[in-house]
Amino acid sequence: MATLLMRLQGPMQSWGTTSRFDERDTQLEPSKSGVLGLVCAALGRDRREPVEDLAALRLGIRVDREGIPMRDYQTATGVLIASGKPDLRRTVVSPRFYLSDAAFLAGLEGDDALLAQIHAALRAPVWPLSLGRKSFAPGLPVWLADGLSSLGLEQALAEYPRLATVQFADRGKPVRCLLEDAREGFVRLDQPVAPFAERRFGPRFVKSGVLHVPDQTDA
Repeated sequence: MATLLMRLQGPMQSWGTTSRFDERDTQLEPSKSGVLGLVCAALGRDRREPVEDLAALRLGIRVDREGIPMRDYQTATGVLIASGKPDLRRTVVSPRFYLSDAAFLAGLEGDDALLAQIHAALRAPVWPLSLGRKSFAPGLPVWLADGLSSLGLEQALAEYPRLATVQFADRGKPVRCLLEDAREGFVRLDQPVAPFAERRFGPRFVKSGVLHVPDQTDA
């Protein structure tokens, strides 16, 4: 199977999977639902359209630069209350967590034709791309000219040069990675099981590890 690599790098990113009511969380790495949401924006796929073909892709994340967890506060109106309905008369202060200055290499493994279609769409997206929230624009293009690879997911992630400049003390050190697995690992509740408009997500297994990757070059 082929692998499509994407650069997820910017001043701010947020990849929430357990947000409820007025608080918005973020994981330390991109979620599958968030990455596929970005792909849908590139393709111009409406939130009410099926996503089974995208959900079948296997996701891997390489952490080239760990983000710094941060928190800001916003006011929000119409927040869901315990009854499950929005209270339009109530304004609350909403804590919003995000990652600062993170850099991730995301890989999707699966059908060659579908990945080629996504690769072309990332170069000329139908709708603006964002890193988990609409206000968090990528600092560098998500599209990578050499991002479409014939290698498997783990090998493609391992062989691509680092996205972020490596500090002298960190040269030669491995980087963290998360690889989706069919049978074992820890559970993430970010697998789309219905169109995004329905906000229904199921579990998937993810295994953590490390990769030894080439340092960033000027090429």
